[in-house]
Amino acid sequence: MSDTTLAATSHGATRVGARSGVAVPQGFRAAGIGVGIKPANALDLALIVSDTPAHAAAVFTTNRVQAAPVIVSRQHLARSGSMASAIVVNSGCANACTGETGMQAARHMASETAQLLNCPADQVLVASTGVIGVALPIEKIRAGLPAAIRALSADQGSAAARAIMTTDPFPKLASARLRIGARDAAIGGMAKGSGMIEPMMATMLAFVTSDASVPAPLLDRALREAVNDSFNAITVDGECSTNDCVMLLANGASGAVVDEATYPAFVGGLRDVCRELALGIVRGGEGATKLITVIVTGAATAAEARRAAKTIANSPLVKTAVHGGDPNWGRLIAAAGRAGVAFELERSAVSIGPIVLFKDGRPYDEAAPEAATYLEGKDIQVSVHLGAGDASSTVWTCDLSAEYVRINADYRT
Repeated sequence: MSDTTLAATSHGATRVGARSGVAVPQGFRAAGIGVGIKPANALDLALIVSDTPAHAAAVFTTNRVQAAPVIVSRQHLARSGSMASAIVVNSGCANACTGETGMQAARHMASETAQLLNCPADQVLVASTGVIGVALPIEKIRAGLPAAIRALSADQGSAAARAIMTTDPFPKLASARLRIGARDAAIGGMAKGSGMIEPMMATMLAFVTSDASVPAPLLDRALREAVNDSFNAITVDGECSTNDCVMLLANGASGAVVDEATYPAFVGGLRDVCRELALGIVRGGEGATKLITVIVTGAATAAEARRAAKTIANSPLVKTAVHGGDPNWGRLIAAAGRAGVAFELERSAVSIGPIVLFKDGRPYDEAAPEAATYLEGKDIQVSVHLGAGDASSTVWTCDLSAEYVRINADYRT
């Protein structure tokens, strides 16, 4: 069977009984505590632990500037044979562009955690998020790790999700129940991200767990497929971070086994969870007031459809028009026209919501008032038909407001 039930969400936050997010699948525990990296005793250290070593897969930032935890986690996955027992994450400091000192700090995060959990250091993955170029206060993490271990519980998924937040206005959690063969299984996840979001593979940080048994090659394949349709299909500001990663652990605690026959059920559930988290990131984009779904059809290839959709979604003119409720379809068609893809103006079309504003070379400006009323909503859809083929792509973004400028102008000060 391939039935999937996604937990009901509110601003991306989900709960299944007392368990939520990464702690929904069997055999996983989580914790979120404050160790003093952030001010005012805010939560800033998260820990995810599998009771037994889990198969692991991950995708990382394509930015040439990569933070120390990205490099260390890549190394650990290679050395462990894609096995992991824990993920430790700090917020408030990215540990990026910090030289050998930062590399040592990332290694110490893993080794100290491994010692407390009695597992190999290579089975601990690390991640960090926050300001670039600031030394990670490893002594605070070292001092706080025993408390994080003591706090581990199946009902602390929500605390872990709050501990990885930076400028996020709310935590992002999601979970799904699914049937794999004759067994029930679960997938749970959490993510953070609000600014510096055009992942080109992932978002700022996302962590997903499952109690299905999934061989490493299938796990890696499933993660990449799910990421392409979720985290890789969102943008807030067109910026790719130094720390982006999505990590997936599967420990087999449910007894459900994923093979080629049951793979579609697993990847379907994984895609649902990843998409819910990704949409939460866009809804919580810095200064965002509207979720914008950008649909491009009529492209020559799927790659060209995605390229055009990303160009439209990243256009400051499009994003500000939506924010101001201006049905300026010319900005949409101009962005599509400069995307560097096949485009036939005489066969193209532009719609805002269900309202056609341009088609087959003719504007329908008499529909502008109706489109302006539609733009007063919070969930907005814009569509562009390129007139060049049959391929399509959907990308999600948010509007651009003055609040985005204020947040980023004051980020360090």
